[in-house]
Amino acid sequence: MSSDHSGARLATRLAFFVAGFGIACWAPLVPFAKQRLGVDDATLGLLLLSLGVGSVASMLAAGLLSAHYGSKPVVIVSGIALALFLPLLAIAATPATLALALFAFGAALGSLDVAVNIQAIDVERLSERPLMSGFHAQFSIGGFAGSGVMTALLAFDVAPLLGTLACCALALAAMIVAAPRLMASKPAQSGPLLVLPHGAVLLLAALAAIMFLVEGAMLDWSALLLVGSGRLPAAQAGLGYIMFSIAMTAGRLVGDAVVARIGDRATLLGGGAIAIAGFVLLLTAPWVAAAMAGFALIGLGASNLVPVLFRRAGAQTAMPVGLAVAAVTTAGYSGVLLGPAGIGFIAAATSLPAAFWMLAALLVIVLLSAPLAASTQP
Repeated sequence: MSSDHSGARLATRLAFFVAGFGIACWAPLVPFAKQRLGVDDATLGLLLLSLGVGSVASMLAAGLLSAHYGSKPVVIVSGIALALFLPLLAIAATPATLALALFAFGAALGSLDVAVNIQAIDVERLSERPLMSGFHAQFSIGGFAGSGVMTALLAFDVAPLLGTLACCALALAAMIVAAPRLMASKPAQSGPLLVLPHGAVLLLAALAAIMFLVEGAMLDWSALLLVGSGRLPAAQAGLGYIMFSIAMTAGRLVGDAVVARIGDRATLLGGGAIAIAGFVLLLTAPWVAAAMAGFALIGLGASNLVPVLFRRAGAQTAMPVGLAVAAVTTAGYSGVLLGPAGIGFIAAATSLPAAFWMLAALLVIVLLSAPLAASTQP
């Protein structure tokens, strides 16, 4: 393996880290923004939607730009923009300015997510061995680091603006290290500027939406499930999501070795089966320990499914890779944005456990689709 490849791997890991780090820095700032602006929960919800809208709106553009100019310049610009926009979230003085700042921040994040996955596909192909799970693990590690650093700074009474400036500096430093080492992939394909998802990409995008929906549901609804079933009090109900997150990160750190040994098809089948078993354990066993084991199994099983889906998006030939990755990423974000709300509607009409059984049923679709999703060879 050449040193160039090592540098490209390092740069890609850093870019994934910056994406996770940046979005996680925002989470501890939300209560401060709500207090600063004096808005109610409904208005805050609309403001938070700006971030998701900005992300989705930018993804198609990022795919087009990456297809025609290569992913490297898009990763660099969007990574630096993500860092520079972060302090704006701490000083926006009106709901309108915060909405604009969140839209810009989300646009940078969405662009970075698309471009860095395209970069990861190129680096993995050049290295001739699975790397995607390890890359995605860096996003999770960046998330832990971002929320941890920002929470610690705020706990020591550091002003939100100073805290965001410190985190901005860390993210910029990572991008400065990464920028010269990123692969300058070939500007793509001279195909059409806009292609609707079709063929294998349609299936991969649908499966990505399901997996991101599961992850979003774990974040937004797992604590309520534990409290509602009487297994944990509200103050401890976050333990379920912590177990899920730790298991997912651990699974991704060893995921490349697993994929190298058993392949994409078996990884999709095994991961899907483990995640379904986790849901069954979570929803049928009344004990706290069993529920925690269920969350761990869901996180472990789901950990390598999204990385495999991105790898398949890079392997398919139905669409240009940049546009395919943009479609898969956009579908995934749609699952995160719309899915938790859908869970709420289903829970209101039936019950929250019934909504979680629906997630398990959706994972059965992933399981059954695995042979078809993995049918194209890299």
